[in-house]
Amino acid sequence: MSLFTDPNRIPENYGLRIAGGLAVYFVVMHFAGLGHHVELRLLNLLIQAAGIYFALKKFKQTHEDHMNYFRGLVTGVATGAIGSILFAVFMFIWMKADASLMASIIENEPMGRYLNAYMASFIVALEGVFSGLLVTFVLINYVDTDEVTES
Repeated sequence: MSLFTDPNRIPENYGLRIAGGLAVYFVVMHFAGLGHHVELRLLNLLIQAAGIYFALKKFKQTHEDHMNYFRGLVTGVATGAIGSILFAVFMFIWMKADASLMASIIENEPMGRYLNAYMASFIVALEGVFSGLLVTFVLINYVDTDEVTES
């Protein structure tokens, strides 16, 4: 089985999709000249929410329409974490390749003078992991899960 068809690799599969969506969104915003608008980062949350939702839906579909609450929580958080960490790696590479982005961050952000590409990427990963946790918590209460007495 490949990564994209294995029911035990759902977090990796959808995490890659989230990272790809975030990277494409970043590149489009960058070349459209909208990269400096911080409020557009809220759309990252929608990309991540869609990826986690579809991961939970796929999990339920591949496991005979059963999903334990905690198994769903782990799947969603893992999916968000993988997507966020891969996107942070992408951002690290981008900031190393495009010194003007890092210079813009240093110049325009309140704590920018204390940042470098390593710290900025770590912050992106940390923000994404916690956003994934929040999104998963909200979505897991929206998606039907098994009752406690079911296995």
